[in-house]
Amino acid sequence: MMYTIRVSDGVDKVIAKWKKSNPNLFKKYKKIYKELLEHPKTGLGHPEALRGGGDIQRKYLRKNDVKCKLCFRHSDCFSRI
Repeated sequence: MMYTIRVSDGVDKVIAKWKKSNPNLFKKYKKIYKELLEHPKTGLGHPEALRGGGDIQRKYLRKNDVKCKLCFRHSDCFSRI
């Protein structure tokens, strides 16, 4: 099953900054992004469920770096980061 990812406003600027200033972080982000399309609850970045979010949309966190973390909501309909 493939999921859809909707990116929040302003994320494009952050990703562009990573691409220029920290290529290794950008590469890891690309790997995590591809994994989110296929299986958002497992894989790189040690996915962990966060409290709250209700039954339909659960919030998860993946660590991209010591300082950078990706937070996203997961449901059967869509995923959002």
